[in-house]
Amino acid sequence: MEYTVQKLGEIAGVSTRTLRYYDEFGILKPARINSSGYRIYGKAEVDTLQQILFYRELGVKLETIKEIVTSPTFDGANALKEHRDKLLEKKQQLDLLIENVDRTIAQKEGRISMSDKDKFNGFKQKLVEDNEAKYGKEIRDKYGDETVIKSNQKVLNMTEEEHAKITKLANDIMETLAEAIKTGDPAGELAQKAADLHRQWLCFYWNEYSKEAHAGLAQMYVDDPRFTAYYDVKQPGTAEFLRDAIFIYTRKK
Repeated sequence: MEYTVQKLGEIAGVSTRTLRYYDEFGILKPARINSSGYRIYGKAEVDTLQQILFYRELGVKLETIKEIVTSPTFDGANALKEHRDKLLEKKQQLDLLIENVDRTIAQKEGRISMSDKDKFNGFKQKLVEDNEAKYGKEIRDKYGDETVIKSNQKVLNMTEEEHAKITKLANDIMETLAEAIKTGDPAGELAQKAADLHRQWLCFYWNEYSKEAHAGLAQMYVDDPRFTAYYDVKQPGTAEFLRDAIFIYTRKK
């Protein structure tokens, strides 16, 4: 069956403007343009749109989705299995947060007692599971299962104060980087401050700090497009700038 932009938008629950943008962006081209100039979509395009919407639901950036679905090696069947696994993970995360809310309500109503640590368990578990879903394979390949397991356990054992501090550090890193990159000098005071803040942030996750591992992670930020996209979201080149700053920082340390 074939669909116009309007009909496909109706059955998929997306706007015609979005579909036109997907065409212009090169992520979802119509099968053909009819004699009246309308975009016409067939089964293959419907399947691709479904994949795109799955990835969007999982929080994947559109640039990354384009790389995935337009790759000659893209396997739609395997992708659906991966979507299912990730959606189940997301469901587990939501169930955990719902349980946390229910327990907090019960505590406020005086039906149960709840420690301050318990109040943040759902958020810490979500942090660990999100990190595993996004970067688990790469990090395990680079540092080994044991290191990652210890790091995850360290996050789960964080106090409320530690969790607040790591959140602030993450914001401070990005704000300092934004100012430092304006100077264009990765060896400058601001850039080196950003590198040191990054070290402090890492130490909340790592049981042991080493300058070699720090430099290796910085290189991964440049080599892996997902890390690069995170740091380059506002200013292209930020990931490379941070890597260079960390390289200088670890040589001095």
